[in-house]
Amino acid sequence: MPRLFSAIEIPWSTAERLAMLRSGLSGARWIDPENYHLTLRFVGDVDGATARDFTNALGEIELPPFELRLDGLGSFGGNKPRAVFADVAPSPALNALRRANERAARVAGLPPESRNYKAHVTLARLRGARPDQVATYMERQGSAVTESFTVNRFVLYSSRNSVGGGPYVVEAAYDLGDRAAGEEPEPGYDEELAIAFGVED
Repeated sequence: MPRLFSAIEIPWSTAERLAMLRSGLSGARWIDPENYHLTLRFVGDVDGATARDFTNALGEIELPPFELRLDGLGSFGGNKPRAVFADVAPSPALNALRRANERAARVAGLPPESRNYKAHVTLARLRGARPDQVATYMERQGSAVTESFTVNRFVLYSSRNSVGGGPYVVEAAYDLGDRAAGEEPEPGYDEELAIAFGVED
């Protein structure tokens, strides 16, 4: 069963800019640019019925497009750094979309997300990197990350890689703004997805 999570895709022009930061840090396993994303709700390995319910609930989200800005670098792990990421400037619109994704997860019967949410785009996973090396890297490269882009859809990704970092497959896409304009959104759950998740009507 694939691991599922909902996320915002990173436009290629922004991904190319972020890819320029892929050097100068010992112990970094750099994420491929085509796999950059901003997670909204991690689901993990679930049964087909739960996957279907989550997918359908995501299709009920009605929110307008919005601007998002990447702003500097950060790291997870403190004295044992485990990842470097591009930080995301505060965004009420992003918070609204994240909360809507959390509600969709609850509709699908998933337990509440217990971890504090930190909006970010992972650039590298670290092994054996010293805190001072990470600090020096961020000081040198952090000011290079100031990029804005329009978020006009979010997606449901799957991954069969147990380590993380891709490759990811878009299982469904949800346009923002269409329903408010009286248009139908892209289907959130169809026969192909049913077969992929092992659930057929």
